[in-house]
Amino acid sequence: MALLPILHYPDERLHKRAKPVAVVDERIRTLVANMAETMYAAPGIGLAATQVDVHERVVVIDISEDKTDLRAFINPEILERRGEQTCEEGCLSVPGIYDTVTRSEWVKVRALNERGESFELETDGLLAVCIQHEIDHLDGKVFVEYLSQLKQGRIKTKLAKRARITA
Repeated sequence: MALLPILHYPDERLHKRAKPVAVVDERIRTLVANMAETMYAAPGIGLAATQVDVHERVVVIDISEDKTDLRAFINPEILERRGEQTCEEGCLSVPGIYDTVTRSEWVKVRALNERGESFELETDGLLAVCIQHEIDHLDGKVFVEYLSQLKQGRIKTKLAKRARITA
C-alpha cells in the first residue's frame, strides 16, 4: 500500500469530472486500499479519487471513531434526497479551513463495493453529508465553492500565504 499525494485547492485538477469505473478489478481494489491508507494518515473521514489526481468515480469513507468501518463507493449516485441540514465541513484538499454548508439531511445512494457488487444505502447525519461532499469532488466541486465569493477569495489568500511560509 502507498500514501498518495492529496491535491490542494485551488488546484485545477480538483475541478475535473471523474469518469465511471468500467470494471472493479485488482487495480481499483489497490486504489481503494491506497486511498484508505492516505485518508487515515491525513487524518480524514472521506476521500475521493479526484483528490489524489485519479479521475475515476471512487470514494472511501470511514466515520467511525476507531477507524474500523471503511466503506468504498464505486460509481456512487444519489437516488433520493430529503430534508436539509447545515453543518461545519472541512476537507483534506482545503487543509485547516472549516465552514458551514447546507446539504440534504437524508440520502439514498447506489454504488458498487470493492468486490464490484451493487448496493444501496439509505443514511442521514454525518454519513449523508460525507457522501454528498465526496460525490461533489467526483463532479469537480470543492465544498468552499458553496461559500460566498468573498469567503472563497479569503480562503485562497490564506492558503497561498500558508504555502509561501512552508515553502
